[in-house]
Amino acid sequence: MTVDNTTSGGAEPPSYPTPHHVVDHTAEPTDDPLAIRLEQLILGAERRYTPFQAARTAGVSMELASRFWRAMGFADIGQAKALTEADVLALRRLAGLVEAGLLSEPMAVQVARSTGQTTARLAEWQIDSFLEGLTEPPEPGMTRTEVTYPLVELLLPELEEFLVYVWRRQLAAATGRVVQAADDEEMVDRRLAVGFADLVGFTRLTRRLEEEELGELVEAFETTCADLVAAHGGRLIKTLGDEVLYAADDAGTAAEIALRLIETLTHDETMPALRVGIAFGTVTTRMGDVFGTTVNLASRLTSIAPKDAVLVDGAFAEELSRTGDAPVSEAQVAEEAAAAEKEGEAPPSYRFALQPMWQRPVRGLGVVEPWLLTRRPT
Repeated sequence: MTVDNTTSGGAEPPSYPTPHHVVDHTAEPTDDPLAIRLEQLILGAERRYTPFQAARTAGVSMELASRFWRAMGFADIGQAKALTEADVLALRRLAGLVEAGLLSEPMAVQVARSTGQTTARLAEWQIDSFLEGLTEPPEPGMTRTEVTYPLVELLLPELEEFLVYVWRRQLAAATGRVVQAADDEEMVDRRLAVGFADLVGFTRLTRRLEEEELGELVEAFETTCADLVAAHGGRLIKTLGDEVLYAADDAGTAAEIALRLIETLTHDETMPALRVGIAFGTVTTRMGDVFGTTVNLASRLTSIAPKDAVLVDGAFAEELSRTGDAPVSEAQVAEEAAAAEKEGEAPPSYRFALQPMWQRPVRGLGVVEPWLLTRRPT
């Protein structure tokens, strides 16, 4: 790898991004020694390099280094001496993967971006959660930094190992899905069931509840959804405050998750009503997210679903019937029951029921005929 020193006279570039989490790099380190100590504890090293020096030491062009850092969500701080040996090593490793041909440059940037976005949210959540009960110093005269330092010192090594463990488990699961895919095209464009679960009247709630109450409600909603989706074999794609998006490999799993969500939140007096929309079809997966007409249709079905109800599209209803999870109609149930009685056998049992609803136009998708999904009585 070579360094791209194209600036006139070897002058250093005027600016370049560095991490949000690092304390004000434009200030002298002595401005807040406790904050600097906390930063060094987390990063494991002292500030040593300017951005230009870090790129040069790593043997990476300034242009490529800037692309990586911006992808990771790091803020511009000019040429302040704010980076550590760890920053140099990370640059060297990522650029080395490109040089070795293991990753293309665009893919390396995507890796940096997805990792940055995921860990940024994780870090914010962890700090908010850990410090929630520390709004007041435990002893008179103690600052927030003095309270935070011993907490971070104890938690950091444990959380770091736990993070790697969870990442490896998730990577193993994702790899398993890729291995089971029939071909390369199926790895990107797959047939999945996609569901949106949406809290009814959330906008009105935001005007009525205090900020703290609203935050607690959203956290409880997201936690409930995440637990139920995982417990029943689905994958939580993302949370959007009053809405969650999940996916499942088969219609039966997606249906069970939807009804469990409705049943659970219906019995929770602190929660508003819920509505769910599910569609089945080809979905494009990219960087942990899902895209395509199927996703859009699931979202539209959610917007027209009655409260405490699940609406599904025709393709989902057909798939549920094909797999034997729901009858095509009650007439089919009656015919099968009569035939089974004649043969002295038990009739087929179904987990779910489907009821065709009214046709209606859906913005951007034409006229659709949704089906109401319910649980069949046992």
